[in-house]
Amino acid sequence: MPVLLTASTHAFGGEQIDLSRFTRTFTEDFDHLDVSARGPGTRWIARVPWGGNFGRAAFVGPTSGFPFTTDNGILRIEARQDEDGKWRSGLLASVDPSGQGFSQQYGYFEMRAKLPPGDGVWPAFWLIGIDRSSHTAEIDVIEHHGHAQGRYTSTVHVWDRSDRKKSRSVYQRNPVPPGSLYDRFNTYGVSIDPTWIRFFFNREEVWRTQTPDQHRQPMYILLNLGLGGGFSTASTPNPSYMYVDYIHAYLPKE
Repeated sequence: MPVLLTASTHAFGGEQIDLSRFTRTFTEDFDHLDVSARGPGTRWIARVPWGGNFGRAAFVGPTSGFPFTTDNGILRIEARQDEDGKWRSGLLASVDPSGQGFSQQYGYFEMRAKLPPGDGVWPAFWLIGIDRSSHTAEIDVIEHHGHAQGRYTSTVHVWDRSDRKKSRSVYQRNPVPPGSLYDRFNTYGVSIDPTWIRFFFNREEVWRTQTPDQHRQPMYILLNLGLGGGFSTASTPNPSYMYVDYIHAYLPKE
C-alpha cells in the first residue's frame, strides 16, 4: 500500500479558471464514439493500456449497445450484472498499449458528467503518465464512492514500480451537496504546470498540491464506471449508468 499523506483542507476561495487563456487541444463531444478493445487506430481503447482490471466489474470490449452508447452527444457507460453473477462495465483510455493516441504535458483537462447513485458505484476521471519505466504518475481528478453522497476525492499518486512501499499519495475529499453529483451534470477539471496541480469543480478551484517530478511528463486520459473500490456491491443498482457530456483538454496560450 502507498503511504497516504495528510490531505490538505485549505480552501482556495473558489478561484475560477479562465479558459480564454487556453487553446483547446482535445475535443471529445461524444457525437459518436470511436473505440476498440485495444486499438490501434481508434481514438479510445476499452482497456487500461497496461492490461488487467480493477474493482468488482470487468472492463470489457465494446459490443453493440454495451457498455457504451451515445445519444444526442451524451456518452452512457453501463455497469451490469449478468446472469452468471459477474459485473461488467466500461473504461475508456486515450492511448493504446504502444502509447499511441492523445497525451499532453501540462495544461487543463476537464470532464462534464452526471454520476450514478448507489452503494458500490465507483466512477472516475483520471490521468496517467506515459513513462512508467520506474514510477507510475497518476492524477485522480475525481473518484466517487456511492455510499458517500456528499463528497468525492481527488488524489495525486506516485507509484514506485520496484518497491510498492515507497509509493506516495496525497488526496483531498471535496464536499458537495448530497445528491448533487447525480441529479445534474458537473465539470471536474485539473490544471498541471511545473509547480502546481490544481483541481476544479464546476471550474472553481477546490484544492492544489505541488507537482511531483514524476508528473512533469505527457499524461493521457482515462474515464470509467468502476464498482467496489473496497466497498460492498451487494446493493449496487443493476444496471448503473454514468453519463458523460464531454472530455476536453487545453494548453495555455503563448
